[in-house]
This record gives sequence, C-alpha cells and structure tokens, in this order.
Amino acid sequence: MADPPMPACPNNSRTLLDLDADALAHCFGFLDIRDISNLSMTCKPLARVAYSDCVWNRLFREKWSHCSVSSGAIGVREQYLARHTALQQLKFCDPWEIHFNNFYFEPASHLFLERNSILLSQGFRILRIRVDFAGIHLEEAFMAHGARITCMRLFPIVETSLFRNGMHPMDNFIVTSSSDHTIRLRWKGGPLRCFKGHNGPVLSLADTLLGDSGSKFLASGGEDCTVRLWSLNTSGKQHPLVSTYRGHEKPLSFLTVAGHKSSLLVSISKDSRVRVWDTSASSSNLSSCVGMTSVTGQPIAMQCHDTLCYIAGGAFVTAIDLRTMQRAFTAAVHAPKMYSFQMLPSKWLMCTGGKDKALLWDIRKSQEHQEGPEPVAELEVNHNTVKFLHMDPYKIVTGGPFDYRAQVWETGTGFLANTLDCRSDPREVAGLSAMAVDQCRIVTSGCSDSPESVCYRDFSGCSLPVSLEDLGAAGSKFWESAPLND
Repeated sequence: MADPPMPACPNNSRTLLDLDADALAHCFGFLDIRDISNLSMTCKPLARVAYSDCVWNRLFREKWSHCSVSSGAIGVREQYLARHTALQQLKFCDPWEIHFNNFYFEPASHLFLERNSILLSQGFRILRIRVDFAGIHLEEAFMAHGARITCMRLFPIVETSLFRNGMHPMDNFIVTSSSDHTIRLRWKGGPLRCFKGHNGPVLSLADTLLGDSGSKFLASGGEDCTVRLWSLNTSGKQHPLVSTYRGHEKPLSFLTVAGHKSSLLVSISKDSRVRVWDTSASSSNLSSCVGMTSVTGQPIAMQCHDTLCYIAGGAFVTAIDLRTMQRAFTAAVHAPKMYSFQMLPSKWLMCTGGKDKALLWDIRKSQEHQEGPEPVAELEVNHNTVKFLHMDPYKIVTGGPFDYRAQVWETGTGFLANTLDCRSDPREVAGLSAMAVDQCRIVTSGCSDSPESVCYRDFSGCSLPVSLEDLGAAGSKFWESAPLND
C-alpha cells in the first residue's frame, strides 16, 4: 500500500523573517556572540538586526561591565570589535599585574598558561601556580624527573582515553622529556606515568598527537638517534612503546605531524637531515620511512601546514613539499643567523627572530620573488636577541635574554603596539629566560639578576589605552602601506 502524500504547507505559515526587528532583537538577546555572527551571515534582514546597537549593547555590557559605550558616530558593534582587538594586542597601560618569585630560585626553562594557572619547569621540577585577583598560591610542585627537563608539551586530555568523569573538558595533561632517558605524563589530580625506552637523553616531543580520536600516539626523539612512538591507550602491564624508527645518524632536534595526514610524522636531526615516517605502517624499521631530504643550517624550528613543511635552520626558512620531498621555495632569509621562528598559515604570515630585530614575511610574496624573499616589515628590538617569539592573528610578541622588555607588535601591520617592562625591581637589568602568551595574558620569567622572578599580566579588564610616549624609541620599518592580512 502506497504511503499517503505529505500534507502541503499552509499558505499562511510564518517564518523567522515575519517577526519584526524588535522581536528578533529580543530573541537574539538569548544568543552568544558566535550564534549572532552566524545569523548575520544568513541573509540581509537578519544581518541588519544582528548588527543593531541594541544587540551589541548587551554583548558589550556582559563582557565589560566596567566600561561604557560611547554615543558617537561609530556603532556599538564597531566599538566592541575595536576594544576586543585592542585588548588582544595588549594596547593598554593598566593591566592587572603581579610579580612573584617562583619558590625555588631558578630560572624557568618552559612556561605555559593553562586557564587560571601558570605551569613552569625548573631543572627537573614542575610547578603549577594558580593566579587570580585574590593573589597567587602554589597548587602543586613535583619532581617530574631525575635530571633536567628537555621538552614540555600540553595536550587536551579530552582527546585521549585518559579522560575521566569529573574532569573538565578544557583540562590538559603535561608531557615532559628529560636527560634521564624518560618521558613522563601528568594530569591534575592524576598519577605520574613514566615511559622508558630511549637509550639516552630524550630531546624532543612532537608538537601534536598522532592518530584519530580512538587511538592517540605520542612521538619522541632522542640523543640515541631514534624516533619512538608511544600509545596513550595502554594500561596495566602493557608496554606503551609501539614502534622505534631508526635511520637518523645524529640526535633528533624536532618532530612535527604533517598537516594533510595525521599519521605522517616529520623528524629532523642535528645534521639537518629530514625524514618522514608513516606511523600507520606495521613495521618499525626503515621501511616506515616514506621520504628523506636535507636543509641548510642548524635546525631552529619546524612547522607543517597542509602538504608543506616549513623548516627554519641557520639563516633560512625552507618550504618542503612532503609529497615529493623537494624544496618548494625559500620562504625567508634572515642573515646572519636566526634564533626563533613562528608561523601563521591562516594569514600567510611568518616571523623570524634574529639579533636586534625580528622580520615579518608574507609567504605569498616569498614565492613571487625570483631573486629571493623580501620581508614586509622590520621590527626593531635594539640590543637584544629575539629568542622568544609568539604570533597569533592579532599580535607578535618578542623577547630575549639581553633585555628586560617584551615588545608587542600588530600582526597585520607590524606597528609597535606596546612595550612591557618585565622587571620586579627598576634597578635590575635582567633579560628573559622564558615567555608564554595566551590571548590577553602574558607571563615572563627572568634570568641573570633575578632568575626566580616571574611577571604576570592580564589585560582583559583594562581601560587606559597606551600612548605614543609609552612606546619609547623602538619602532618598525615598513614596506607595505596596507594591512598585510587583506
């Protein structure tokens, strides 16, 4: 027997667009900024309501109740976006600021910001320090290793089988490698797990996990010239070591996961030789190596995007096509020597740090120049070496061991946005030993005069914009008049 026909929609049926603007604006009052932005892209009538002042007045008051909206020619939405951008670029001189000593009087070698906590490593020790407007307190301190920590990573715990009921989905677990030949995992409130297998100091950890959500793996590289793969799903008496990849002749420098295929692992050793490993293959010998090449200069950093791997070494950033293992192009040349490298693939931008300056590069323009890449902006950091470099869609932050200041630059233009004095005592001339940036927050650790000094700043509640006098004499040289991310 045939199914009965579906009843036709009555001609007087109403849609969302039949509501007047006031009713729609009232409905939008129950939505967050992401939902409102999505609705604004559906059609022009909804966009007009989504962009209206009454909708953005509510969003502005909810986020910054201590600030008032100006009644000028610029709309409330534009004021919201301008303030959000300025906060992300740290363009204020009244952040909530706190200086403290890190309890064990050693410089931090690794720094991370995790929600309301600062994670730092000192030698073989890890500290978790909670920071809020009530002050600071040491949440936990533990001896993670028997020797110096060589690398430290944070990974989302929700992506692994380590996640348990009662954990917050935003929690991370800490992975550290050490000169004591071990890798250790720790999560808040959980036990300390130890992976053993390397025959020497473990020097590097992959920047992301390999595999799908059902089976995650961690990759490590050691002074024993091997790359090892560890399962995060093992428990009990099962050994977590899954595979050992041999082929490098020198200690490993960096590991990264290919952007176009999560089972491909890229490794580079201290002799600048690059290998690509297919971790989905069952074999753990040379047959798992699916590509080899080499680059010029001592490795400094490595990052993959799509099918390209960008390797910073010596004075060059070289793009390698992982499908052919051929050099695609030279993305940057920072002579005489490069000390740091960061990349923002979504905006086709990268930044390199050297002595007395950092250089901003447009990847697209680097491919166009036949005679060699040219920077689009020069960020002057006089009398310092840019060893610490942060880059996000809003800002670039530079710091180094010979200056107590961290400098903030606009990503889209290269303009100097702010200069931050990280000293706890104005008489000191200490430089920085570590730096971490997360949206509107920045934390730095001192070295030299005050190795234990930590400076934390939160710009989320600022109201006093920075002035030109606050920026000092440092500045930029520009080759572009328009924003670089257009």
